[in-house]
Amino acid sequence: MSLAPHRIFRLLVVVWVGSLLTIGYAAAPTLFATLDRVAAGAVAARLFRIEAMIGVLCGILALALGNVLVRRGSLAYRPLRGLLAGMLICVLVGYFALQPFMEAMRTAALEAGVDLAHSAFAARFGMLHGISSLIYLIESLLGVVLVWKLPVDTLGGASSPT
Repeated sequence: MSLAPHRIFRLLVVVWVGSLLTIGYAAAPTLFATLDRVAAGAVAARLFRIEAMIGVLCGILALALGNVLVRRGSLAYRPLRGLLAGMLICVLVGYFALQPFMEAMRTAALEAGVDLAHSAFAARFGMLHGISSLIYLIESLLGVVLVWKLPVDTLGGASSPT
């Protein structure tokens, strides 16, 4: 069997997990450490939107490719599909279910001429942000486990080096 599908799978996973860790744990904290909260929040929201799109694209493609590889006999990919599905669920819930509510609160506060932290939405936004952060952490941990479990011997389908 060609190595190309295995390499493409690995590339999709490391792009997704690498961007997830970089944006969530390096870029966003740096923004809040260097910019005012409103500007940092606006830029972070855009970065997390990009991250969500990367997650959905890489997740769907890697899940489909993982299914193909399992059907072709590469059984080492079987448990990875569950991790991918878990990560994809985290993206869909965290970004596409919670984020619209958070964005609506941010917009309403700006339209009222107040900082979100000093608005009537502050407590609810804080709760949703906490839930969203927890989901992002779970997605990140699943991603680290996924990278750790990537098959080493792709020709034999084993998980040990040759």
